[in-house]
Amino acid sequence: QVQLVESGGGVVQPGGSLRLSCEAPGSIFSISTMGWYRQAPGKQRELVAYITASGTTNYLTSVKGRFTISRDNAENTAYLQMNSLSPEDKAVYYCNASSYLADRWGPGTQVTVSS
Repeated sequence: QVQLVESGGGVVQPGGSLRLSCEAPGSIFSISTMGWYRQAPGKQRELVAYITASGTTNYLTSVKGRFTISRDNAENTAYLQMNSLSPEDKAVYYCNASSYLADRWGPGTQVTVSS
């Protein structure tokens, strides 16, 4: 089963920025809604942001104004730009590609916000 390829996680100080990337197979990327989810220890996985194939976006209330999701259809890649990071953003971030053809997940990338 084809997986998504995530990158960009790491350790950052409070107030810092990271950009996550998610590459999907071209056969599904262009028709997929791309989403970023996160799961913190002891908590349920939650939807952080998504972008539809036509470019409509939506965000978790707590990240509005700080995070920006985008997609590059030529590169089959979705991005999550995360600014003004706080310790509450620490989690494993997962990429998802959802369409009528498939529902695919990435393995997750760790984001740690710590001074």
